[in-house]
Amino acid sequence: MKAFGEFFYRVFGIFDFFDMYHSWWFQMLIVLLLINIIVCSIDRFSRTWKIIFVKNPQFNVSRFRSLSNKEEFVKDESPQQLKSIYETIVPKGFGYSQTEDTEEGFCIFAEKWRWTRLGVYVVHLSIVLLLIGAFLGSNFGFDGFVNIPEGKGVKSVRISDSAKTHPLDFEIRCDDFNVTFYESGAPKEFRSSLTILENDKPVFQKNIIVNDPLRYKGINIFQSSYGLLPPEEVTLKFTIKESGISYIKKLMIGQQTSIPEGLGTFVLKDFTKSADFMGHALGEAFIGVIEPANGVSDEIILPLRFPSFDKMRKGEVFVSVEEYKEKYYTGLQVTKDPGVWVVYSGFILMIIGCFITFFMSHQQICVEVIKSGKKTKVMIAGTSNKNKLGMENLIARILKRLNR
Repeated sequence: MKAFGEFFYRVFGIFDFFDMYHSWWFQMLIVLLLINIIVCSIDRFSRTWKIIFVKNPQFNVSRFRSLSNKEEFVKDESPQQLKSIYETIVPKGFGYSQTEDTEEGFCIFAEKWRWTRLGVYVVHLSIVLLLIGAFLGSNFGFDGFVNIPEGKGVKSVRISDSAKTHPLDFEIRCDDFNVTFYESGAPKEFRSSLTILENDKPVFQKNIIVNDPLRYKGINIFQSSYGLLPPEEVTLKFTIKESGISYIKKLMIGQQTSIPEGLGTFVLKDFTKSADFMGHALGEAFIGVIEPANGVSDEIILPLRFPSFDKMRKGEVFVSVEEYKEKYYTGLQVTKDPGVWVVYSGFILMIIGCFITFFMSHQQICVEVIKSGKKTKVMIAGTSNKNKLGMENLIARILKRLNR
Protein backbone atom coordinates (compact mmCIF):
# COMPACT_ATOMS: atom_id res chain seq x y z
CA MET A 1 0.00 0.00 0.00
CA LYS A 2 2.87 2.38 0.75
CA ALA A 3 4.32 1.84 -2.74
CA PHE A 4 1.10 2.48 -4.72
CA GLY A 5 -1.24 4.36 -2.40
CA GLU A 6 -4.57 3.15 -1.05
CA PHE A 7 -6.57 3.76 -4.27
CA PHE A 8 -4.27 1.95 -6.68
CA TYR A 9 -3.67 -0.78 -4.10
CA ARG A 10 -7.42 -1.50 -4.06
CA VAL A 11 -7.61 -1.40 -7.88
CA PHE A 12 -4.68 -3.79 -8.22
CA GLY A 13 -6.33 -6.04 -5.65
CA ILE A 14 -9.61 -6.16 -7.61
CA PHE A 15 -7.78 -7.23 -10.76
CA ASP A 16 -5.45 -9.60 -8.85
CA PHE A 17 -2.32 -7.90 -10.21
CA PHE A 18 -0.38 -9.22 -7.21
CA ASP A 19 -1.12 -12.83 -8.27
CA MET A 20 -1.93 -12.60 -11.98
CA TYR A 21 -1.41 -16.29 -12.70
CA HIS A 22 -4.40 -17.12 -10.50
CA SER A 23 -6.49 -14.07 -11.44
CA TRP A 24 -9.99 -14.37 -12.92
CA TRP A 25 -9.12 -12.37 -16.04
CA PHE A 26 -6.04 -14.52 -16.76
CA GLN A 27 -8.15 -17.67 -16.57
CA MET A 28 -10.80 -16.07 -18.80
CA LEU A 29 -8.15 -15.27 -21.43
CA ILE A 30 -7.00 -18.90 -21.35
CA VAL A 31 -10.55 -20.13 -21.94
CA LEU A 32 -11.18 -17.66 -24.79
CA LEU A 33 -7.91 -18.56 -26.51
CA LEU A 34 -8.70 -22.26 -26.09
CA ILE A 35 -12.14 -21.83 -27.68
CA ASN A 36 -10.66 -19.79 -30.53
CA ILE A 37 -8.06 -22.45 -31.42
CA ILE A 38 -10.61 -25.28 -31.30
CA VAL A 39 -13.16 -23.44 -33.48
CA CYS A 40 -10.55 -22.45 -36.08
CA SER A 41 -9.19 -26.00 -36.23
CA ILE A 42 -12.63 -27.56 -36.65
CA ASP A 43 -13.51 -25.07 -39.40
CA ARG A 44 -10.56 -26.15 -41.57
CA PHE A 45 -10.32 -29.78 -40.57
CA SER A 46 -13.20 -31.04 -42.78
CA ARG A 47 -11.31 -30.15 -45.99
CA THR A 48 -8.11 -31.69 -44.73
CA TRP A 49 -9.98 -34.85 -43.70
CA LYS A 50 -11.24 -35.38 -47.25
CA ILE A 51 -7.69 -35.19 -48.59
CA ILE A 52 -6.07 -37.48 -46.03
CA PHE A 53 -8.64 -40.18 -45.48
CA VAL A 54 -9.63 -41.03 -49.07
CA LYS A 55 -9.25 -44.70 -50.05
CA ASN A 56 -8.84 -44.24 -53.79
CA PRO A 57 -7.45 -40.79 -54.61
CA GLN A 58 -8.28 -39.37 -58.03
CA PHE A 59 -5.39 -38.22 -60.24
CA ASN A 60 -5.73 -35.89 -63.21
CA VAL A 61 -2.82 -36.13 -65.59
CA SER A 62 -3.68 -32.79 -67.19
CA ARG A 63 -3.00 -31.09 -63.84
CA PHE A 64 0.54 -32.49 -63.80
CA ARG A 65 1.16 -31.47 -67.42
CA SER A 66 0.54 -27.84 -66.51
CA LEU A 67 3.05 -27.87 -63.65
CA SER A 68 6.28 -25.94 -64.03
CA ASN A 69 8.09 -28.47 -61.88
CA LYS A 70 8.50 -31.24 -64.47
CA GLU A 71 11.09 -33.01 -66.62
CA GLU A 72 10.80 -34.66 -70.04
CA PHE A 73 13.04 -37.00 -72.01
CA VAL A 74 12.84 -39.48 -74.90
CA LYS A 75 13.49 -43.23 -74.88
CA ASP A 76 13.96 -45.69 -77.72
CA GLU A 77 11.89 -48.46 -76.06
CA SER A 78 8.15 -48.76 -76.58
CA PRO A 79 5.70 -47.85 -73.79
CA GLN A 80 4.88 -51.51 -73.24
CA GLN A 81 8.58 -52.34 -72.78
CA LEU A 82 9.01 -49.49 -70.27
CA LYS A 83 5.84 -50.23 -68.32
CA SER A 84 7.09 -53.31 -66.46
CA ILE A 85 10.36 -51.55 -65.67
CA TYR A 86 8.85 -48.27 -64.49
CA GLU A 87 6.21 -50.00 -62.35
CA THR A 88 9.02 -51.33 -60.15
CA ILE A 89 11.10 -48.11 -60.08
CA VAL A 90 8.59 -45.29 -59.58
CA PRO A 91 6.65 -46.56 -56.51
CA LYS A 92 9.81 -47.00 -54.43
CA GLY A 93 9.65 -44.74 -51.40
CA PHE A 94 5.97 -43.94 -51.86
CA GLY A 95 3.11 -45.20 -49.76
CA TYR A 96 0.55 -45.36 -52.57
CA SER A 97 0.78 -45.85 -56.34
CA GLN A 98 -1.46 -46.76 -59.26
CA THR A 99 -1.02 -47.29 -62.98
CA GLU A 100 -3.54 -46.17 -65.61
CA ASP A 101 -3.41 -47.15 -69.27
CA THR A 102 -4.02 -44.47 -71.89
CA GLU A 103 -4.58 -44.60 -75.67
CA GLU A 104 -0.94 -43.71 -76.36
CA GLY A 105 0.75 -45.34 -73.39
CA PHE A 106 0.31 -45.29 -69.61
CA CYS A 107 0.60 -43.13 -66.49
CA ILE A 108 1.97 -44.00 -63.08
CA PHE A 109 0.75 -41.94 -60.12
CA ALA A 110 2.37 -42.11 -56.67
CA GLU A 111 2.08 -40.16 -53.45
CA LYS A 112 3.29 -40.26 -49.86
CA TRP A 113 2.85 -38.54 -46.53
CA ARG A 114 -0.75 -37.47 -46.94
CA TRP A 115 -0.99 -37.59 -43.15
CA THR A 116 1.61 -34.80 -42.80
CA ARG A 117 -1.19 -32.32 -43.51
CA LEU A 118 -2.19 -33.07 -39.92
CA GLY A 119 1.04 -31.44 -38.67
CA VAL A 120 -0.60 -28.07 -38.13
CA TYR A 121 -3.41 -29.73 -36.15
CA VAL A 122 -0.84 -31.50 -33.98
CA VAL A 123 0.61 -28.06 -33.20
CA HIS A 124 -2.89 -26.76 -32.44
CA LEU A 125 -3.51 -29.75 -30.15
CA SER A 126 -0.22 -29.08 -28.35
CA ILE A 127 -1.29 -25.47 -27.71
CA VAL A 128 -4.64 -26.73 -26.41
CA LEU A 129 -2.82 -29.05 -23.99
CA LEU A 130 -0.54 -26.20 -22.86
CA LEU A 131 -3.56 -24.00 -22.16
CA ILE A 132 -5.42 -26.79 -20.34
CA GLY A 133 -2.31 -27.48 -18.24
CA ALA A 134 -1.99 -23.78 -17.41
CA PHE A 135 -5.68 -23.63 -16.49
CA LEU A 136 -5.36 -26.67 -14.20
CA GLY A 137 -2.26 -25.24 -12.54
CA SER A 138 -3.88 -21.83 -12.11
CA ASN A 139 -7.05 -23.21 -10.50
CA PHE A 140 -5.89 -26.25 -8.58
CA GLY A 141 -2.19 -25.61 -7.95
CA PHE A 142 -0.18 -23.27 -5.74
CA ASP A 143 3.35 -21.98 -5.21
CA GLY A 144 4.26 -21.21 -1.62
CA PHE A 145 7.13 -21.06 0.83
CA VAL A 146 7.66 -21.78 4.49
CA ASN A 147 10.47 -21.50 7.06
CA ILE A 148 10.67 -24.37 9.55
CA PRO A 149 12.99 -24.31 12.60
CA GLU A 150 14.83 -27.51 13.44
CA GLY A 151 12.57 -29.84 15.38
CA LYS A 152 9.40 -27.99 14.41
CA GLY A 153 6.60 -28.75 11.95
CA VAL A 154 4.05 -26.83 9.88
CA LYS A 155 0.68 -27.66 8.32
CA SER A 156 0.34 -24.67 5.98
CA VAL A 157 2.46 -22.57 3.64
CA ARG A 158 2.37 -18.92 2.62
CA ILE A 159 1.52 -18.29 -1.04
CA SER A 160 4.31 -16.49 -2.91
CA ASP A 161 3.79 -12.76 -3.51
CA SER A 162 0.68 -12.86 -1.37
CA ALA A 163 -0.42 -12.66 2.24
CA LYS A 164 -2.59 -15.76 1.80
CA THR A 165 -1.81 -19.13 3.37
CA HIS A 166 -2.61 -22.53 1.96
CA PRO A 167 -3.37 -25.46 4.30
CA LEU A 168 -1.76 -28.85 3.70
CA ASP A 169 -3.31 -32.26 4.18
CA PHE A 170 -0.25 -33.31 6.17
CA GLU A 171 2.48 -31.89 8.39
CA ILE A 172 6.05 -31.15 7.30
CA ARG A 173 8.58 -31.52 10.10
CA CYS A 174 12.25 -30.54 9.94
CA ASP A 175 14.13 -33.09 12.05
CA ASP A 176 17.58 -31.72 11.33
CA PHE A 177 19.40 -29.18 9.19
CA ASN A 178 23.06 -29.18 8.17
CA VAL A 179 25.09 -26.72 6.15
CA THR A 180 28.69 -26.95 4.95
CA PHE A 181 30.81 -24.03 3.77
CA TYR A 182 33.71 -23.40 1.42
CA GLU A 183 36.91 -21.90 2.80
CA SER A 184 35.71 -18.52 1.50
CA GLY A 185 32.67 -18.77 3.77
CA ALA A 186 30.16 -19.29 0.97
CA PRO A 187 27.66 -22.11 1.56
CA LYS A 188 28.67 -25.34 -0.17
CA GLU A 189 25.63 -27.50 0.53
CA PHE A 190 22.63 -27.29 2.81
CA ARG A 191 20.53 -30.33 3.60
CA SER A 192 17.22 -30.76 5.41
CA SER A 193 16.00 -33.96 6.99
CA LEU A 194 12.22 -33.83 6.53
CA THR A 195 9.45 -36.08 7.79
CA ILE A 196 5.87 -36.12 6.54
CA LEU A 197 3.28 -36.78 9.24
CA GLU A 198 -0.38 -37.69 8.92
CA ASN A 199 -2.47 -37.85 12.08
CA ASP A 200 0.75 -37.21 14.02
CA LYS A 201 2.29 -40.40 12.59
CA PRO A 202 5.39 -40.37 10.33
CA VAL A 203 4.55 -41.69 6.86
CA PHE A 204 7.50 -40.55 4.76
CA GLN A 205 11.04 -39.30 5.36
CA LYS A 206 13.72 -37.90 3.06
CA ASN A 207 16.84 -35.78 3.20
CA ILE A 208 16.61 -33.07 0.56
CA ILE A 209 19.17 -30.77 -1.01
CA VAL A 210 18.93 -28.20 -3.80
CA ASN A 211 17.48 -29.78 -6.99
CA ASP A 212 16.56 -32.99 -5.14
CA PRO A 213 13.06 -32.34 -3.78
CA LEU A 214 10.69 -34.41 -1.69
CA ARG A 215 7.53 -35.34 -3.59
CA TYR A 216 4.41 -36.47 -1.77
CA LYS A 217 0.79 -36.64 -2.99
CA GLY A 218 1.52 -34.42 -5.98
CA ILE A 219 3.21 -31.75 -3.84
CA ASN A 220 6.88 -30.87 -4.41
CA ILE A 221 9.03 -29.64 -1.51
CA PHE A 222 12.26 -27.98 -2.64
CA GLN A 223 15.23 -26.87 -0.57
CA SER A 224 15.25 -23.14 -1.18
CA SER A 225 17.09 -21.26 1.58
CA TYR A 226 18.13 -21.34 5.21
CA GLY A 227 18.92 -18.99 8.06
CA LEU A 228 19.94 -18.69 11.67
CA LEU A 229 17.39 -18.40 14.43
CA PRO A 230 18.01 -16.19 17.44
CA PRO A 231 19.72 -18.34 20.10
CA GLU A 232 17.24 -19.41 22.75
CA GLU A 233 19.91 -20.04 25.38
CA VAL A 234 23.31 -18.45 25.95
CA THR A 235 26.12 -18.97 28.45
CA LEU A 236 27.35 -15.67 29.89
CA LYS A 237 30.45 -14.88 31.90
CA PHE A 238 30.22 -12.22 34.61
CA THR A 239 33.67 -10.93 35.58
CA ILE A 240 34.13 -8.78 38.69
CA LYS A 241 36.59 -6.03 37.78
CA GLU A 242 38.01 -5.55 41.27
CA SER A 243 38.73 -9.19 42.06
CA GLY A 244 38.97 -10.61 38.53
CA ILE A 245 36.77 -13.54 39.54
CA SER A 246 34.45 -14.84 36.81
CA TYR A 247 31.06 -16.50 37.19
CA ILE A 248 29.26 -18.56 34.53
CA LYS A 249 25.49 -18.45 34.09
CA LYS A 250 23.06 -19.80 31.48
CA LEU A 251 20.19 -17.57 30.50
CA MET A 252 17.21 -17.64 28.14
CA ILE A 253 16.00 -14.61 26.19
CA GLY A 254 13.89 -12.51 28.55
CA GLN A 255 15.25 -14.20 31.69
CA GLN A 256 16.53 -12.21 34.68
CA THR A 257 19.32 -13.24 37.03
CA SER A 258 21.16 -11.75 39.97
CA ILE A 259 24.72 -10.57 39.47
CA PRO A 260 27.21 -12.40 41.72
CA GLU A 261 28.50 -10.72 44.87
CA GLY A 262 25.30 -8.71 45.20
CA LEU A 263 26.15 -6.26 42.47
CA GLY A 264 22.60 -6.03 41.06
CA THR A 265 20.54 -7.85 38.48
CA PHE A 266 20.90 -8.61 34.78
CA VAL A 267 18.18 -9.23 32.16
CA LEU A 268 18.97 -10.87 28.81
CA LYS A 269 16.67 -8.71 26.74
CA ASP A 270 17.07 -9.64 23.08
CA PHE A 271 19.24 -10.84 20.19
CA THR A 272 19.97 -8.81 17.06
CA LYS A 273 21.77 -9.66 13.84
CA SER A 274 23.01 -6.11 13.24
CA ALA A 275 24.01 -4.27 16.36
CA ASP A 276 25.29 -0.72 16.06
CA PHE A 277 27.46 1.31 18.43
CA MET A 278 28.19 4.97 17.70
CA GLY A 279 27.84 4.37 13.95
CA HIS A 280 29.98 1.22 13.92
CA ALA A 281 28.43 -2.09 12.84
CA LEU A 282 29.10 -4.82 15.38
CA GLY A 283 27.20 -7.65 13.72
CA GLU A 284 25.29 -10.22 15.71
CA ALA A 285 24.93 -9.39 19.38
CA PHE A 286 22.90 -9.99 22.51
CA ILE A 287 21.26 -7.05 24.20
CA GLY A 288 21.06 -6.96 28.00
CA VAL A 289 20.14 -4.59 30.79
CA ILE A 290 22.22 -4.23 33.96
CA GLU A 291 20.62 -2.81 37.08
CA PRO A 292 23.37 -2.14 39.66
CA ALA A 293 22.56 -2.41 43.35
CA ASN A 294 23.36 1.29 43.69
CA GLY A 295 22.97 3.16 40.43
CA VAL A 296 21.05 3.64 37.21
CA SER A 297 20.18 0.74 34.89
CA ASP A 298 22.25 0.52 31.72
CA GLU A 299 21.59 -1.26 28.42
CA ILE A 300 24.64 -3.11 27.18
CA ILE A 301 25.65 -4.74 23.88
CA LEU A 302 27.36 -8.13 23.86
CA PRO A 303 28.77 -8.64 20.31
CA LEU A 304 29.61 -12.20 19.37
CA ARG A 305 32.67 -11.09 17.41
CA PHE A 306 34.07 -8.96 20.24
CA PRO A 307 33.84 -10.91 23.54
CA SER A 308 35.62 -8.18 25.56
CA PHE A 309 33.54 -5.32 24.20
CA ASP A 310 31.76 -4.67 27.53
CA LYS A 311 35.10 -4.00 29.29
CA MET A 312 34.97 -0.46 27.94
CA ARG A 313 31.89 0.28 30.02
CA LYS A 314 32.31 1.78 33.46
CA GLY A 315 31.03 -0.40 36.23
CA GLU A 316 31.92 -3.04 38.77
CA VAL A 317 31.27 -6.01 36.47
CA PHE A 318 31.57 -6.68 32.76
CA VAL A 319 29.68 -9.32 30.81
CA SER A 320 30.77 -11.44 27.84
CA VAL A 321 29.28 -14.25 25.78
CA GLU A 322 30.96 -17.51 26.68
CA GLU A 323 28.95 -19.97 24.59
CA TYR A 324 25.74 -20.18 22.62
CA LYS A 325 24.14 -22.76 20.38
CA GLU A 326 23.29 -21.85 16.80
CA LYS A 327 19.98 -23.10 15.57
CA TYR A 328 18.95 -23.01 11.92
CA TYR A 329 15.67 -22.88 10.09
CA THR A 330 15.18 -24.39 6.64
CA GLY A 331 13.49 -22.40 3.89
CA LEU A 332 11.31 -24.58 1.67
CA GLN A 333 9.50 -23.89 -1.57
CA VAL A 334 6.29 -25.93 -1.66
CA THR A 335 4.50 -26.25 -5.00
CA LYS A 336 1.67 -28.17 -6.56
CA ASP A 337 0.82 -28.12 -10.27
CA PRO A 338 -1.64 -30.82 -11.39
CA GLY A 339 -1.32 -29.62 -14.98
CA VAL A 340 2.44 -30.11 -15.28
CA TRP A 341 2.20 -33.46 -17.11
CA VAL A 342 -0.40 -32.01 -19.45
CA VAL A 343 2.03 -29.17 -20.20
CA TYR A 344 4.91 -31.62 -20.77
CA SER A 345 2.72 -33.59 -23.19
CA GLY A 346 1.90 -30.36 -24.98
CA PHE A 347 5.59 -29.51 -25.39
CA ILE A 348 6.36 -32.97 -26.79
CA LEU A 349 3.44 -32.72 -29.24
CA MET A 350 4.55 -29.24 -30.28
CA ILE A 351 8.04 -30.51 -31.15
CA ILE A 352 6.54 -33.39 -33.16
CA GLY A 353 4.02 -31.11 -34.85
CA CYS A 354 6.64 -28.50 -35.76
CA PHE A 355 8.90 -31.18 -37.22
CA ILE A 356 6.06 -32.55 -39.36
CA THR A 357 4.93 -29.07 -40.40
CA PHE A 358 8.34 -27.70 -41.39
CA PHE A 359 10.27 -30.78 -42.53
CA MET A 360 7.68 -33.08 -44.11
CA SER A 361 5.15 -32.55 -46.90
CA HIS A 362 2.42 -34.29 -48.89
CA GLN A 363 4.11 -35.25 -52.19
CA GLN A 364 2.51 -36.45 -55.43
CA ILE A 365 4.23 -37.41 -58.70
CA CYS A 366 3.08 -38.48 -62.11
CA VAL A 367 5.12 -40.35 -64.75
CA GLU A 368 3.44 -40.20 -68.14
CA VAL A 369 4.77 -42.43 -70.95
CA ILE A 370 3.35 -41.93 -74.46
CA LYS A 371 4.27 -42.95 -78.00
CA SER A 372 5.83 -40.12 -79.99
CA GLY A 373 6.58 -41.27 -83.51
CA LYS A 374 9.22 -43.99 -83.43
CA LYS A 375 10.31 -42.84 -79.95
CA THR A 376 8.68 -42.80 -76.52
CA LYS A 377 8.23 -39.56 -74.63
CA VAL A 378 8.48 -39.67 -70.83
CA MET A 379 7.26 -36.85 -68.59
CA ILE A 380 7.91 -36.66 -64.82
CA ALA A 381 6.01 -34.02 -62.82
CA GLY A 382 5.37 -33.57 -59.15
CA THR A 383 3.72 -31.33 -56.60
CA SER A 384 3.79 -30.90 -52.85
CA ASN A 385 1.96 -28.69 -50.40
CA LYS A 386 5.33 -27.50 -48.99
CA ASN A 387 9.03 -27.66 -49.72
CA LYS A 388 9.09 -27.04 -53.47
CA LEU A 389 12.87 -27.39 -53.57
CA GLY A 390 12.59 -30.85 -52.04
CA MET A 391 10.16 -31.85 -54.79
CA GLU A 392 12.61 -30.65 -57.46
CA ASN A 393 15.33 -32.82 -55.93
CA LEU A 394 12.95 -35.80 -55.78
CA ILE A 395 12.05 -35.45 -59.47
CA ALA A 396 15.75 -35.21 -60.34
CA ARG A 397 16.46 -38.46 -58.48
CA ILE A 398 13.56 -40.31 -60.17
CA LEU A 399 14.67 -38.93 -63.56
CA LYS A 400 18.14 -40.30 -62.97
CA ARG A 401 16.78 -43.76 -62.11
CA LEU A 402 14.44 -43.88 -65.13
CA ASN A 403 17.16 -42.77 -67.52
CA ARG A 404 19.45 -45.66 -66.66
